[in-house]
Amino acid sequence: MKHIVKTMIAVLALTGFAATSQAADFKPRIVRFGYGLNEDSNQGRAVKYFADELGKLSGGKWKVKGFGAASLGSDPQMQNALIGGAQEMMVGSTATLVGIVSDFGVYDLPFIFANEKEADTVLDGPFGQKLLDSLQPKGMVGLVYWENGFRDLTNSKRSINKMEDMQGIKLRVMQNPVYIDMFKGFGANAVPLAFSELFAALETKTVDGQENPLTTIESSKFYEVQKYLTITHHVYSPWIVTVSKKWYDGLSADEKAALKKAATDSRDFERKDSREASAKALTFLKQKGMQVTTVSEPELARMRATTTPSVDKFAADGHAQVVKDLQAELAKLRK
Repeated sequence: MKHIVKTMIAVLALTGFAATSQAADFKPRIVRFGYGLNEDSNQGRAVKYFADELGKLSGGKWKVKGFGAASLGSDPQMQNALIGGAQEMMVGSTATLVGIVSDFGVYDLPFIFANEKEADTVLDGPFGQKLLDSLQPKGMVGLVYWENGFRDLTNSKRSINKMEDMQGIKLRVMQNPVYIDMFKGFGANAVPLAFSELFAALETKTVDGQENPLTTIESSKFYEVQKYLTITHHVYSPWIVTVSKKWYDGLSADEKAALKKAATDSRDFERKDSREASAKALTFLKQKGMQVTTVSEPELARMRATTTPSVDKFAADGHAQVVKDLQAELAKLRK
């Protein structure tokens, strides 16, 4: 009898949810969701998860179409498309947002987060939300942060065990002054380049190496053109899911609520998936013949010491308050 009652309650709940979705104020919409990585990446899987969730929440009225492999353009190009209202959604690096809201450069400061738990707490808390909110006056709406992950180095020239090994290596970095200063400090020749151009640049030896999380190294097949992998975890890199404010302002309250819920659910899915995939990616890259080196803690301490000027420079360049706020949040967590 209890089993029958539980079954009836479950059926009624599902029926009620479906009825609520159907009755809610949803218009039929097609949403173009652009992203930089391949469809079979952790980014691609999370976009699909988001699309499925939003389809359910809208009673099937919303169709989210994912466009991977930078097919809608690089991150800066998609950001401009969102601002102009020519594209609805994207997920991309926070690093490329610095040209729109320069405070986002705080996430690129080296060796900020010690682990994923710290990152989750800060990004999902008041500090992370304040930065999301800063995008609205610029024409974008920030929904949630996904995880790109801790960044590591690859190159085709030699194994990197210490900073001196980076001398003379042409290393592609994001088009971001913090990254350029950081790797110049490490001794590399930092070459800013769009991600969409990276594989070809590695293949043609235009650059010798690059830095990205393990999952991106795997999904982008950099192992085909790179021999050496160095575990540094020099930066924790978030992704950010954003929508066009011009488009967002035309949504109903029900549509906005569903959009936020699907984004939050996809965030939780993506982080779990990304962390599992990262462990598998390291094993895969070793199997593909990459030579893996983990930089020692004393050597990492040397690297950290060289980054102090880049942090100070960022703070002095009109970002003292955001640096102070982030350090305060981290101090509370570490008590």
